[in-house]
Amino acid sequence: MAHPKSLFHAEVVNDQALQGEAFVKNDGLRVVISDPLSPDLGTNPEELLGLSLSTCLNATIQALLKGRGLKNKSQVEVHIDLVPEEKGGFFFEVLALAKIESLPFEKADRIVQAAEKRCPVAKLLEGSKTVTVKTVQ
Repeated sequence: MAHPKSLFHAEVVNDQALQGEAFVKNDGLRVVISDPLSPDLGTNPEELLGLSLSTCLNATIQALLKGRGLKNKSQVEVHIDLVPEEKGGFFFEVLALAKIESLPFEKADRIVQAAEKRCPVAKLLEGSKTVTVKTVQ
């Protein structure tokens, strides 16, 4: 059920875990899923999280730049590692590297920090001990 003030609502289904497909009910998009530890072709939670964070954070950076009358190109590269825990299970170690071309580092860093506070995906990950967003040149 959509939130009453929702600007966009998606329903995504996975009923095959790491072997098969996941799909979006709204538009029929289907994505082949595979275990990241197998040689099978397909995507996995690590890659999907990286795509989600890099896209959302970079879109937010671009919105902030546009709001300041700037047309600088930006890029967000996300590195994700699947790490085993000593007590069993796994966790994701996430490092997002954001850069804004032709902007002094201090100004770029302020924009990236502001974007991290506004990006819905970054907000979802906020407070995680294993997620880091850094500004790079």
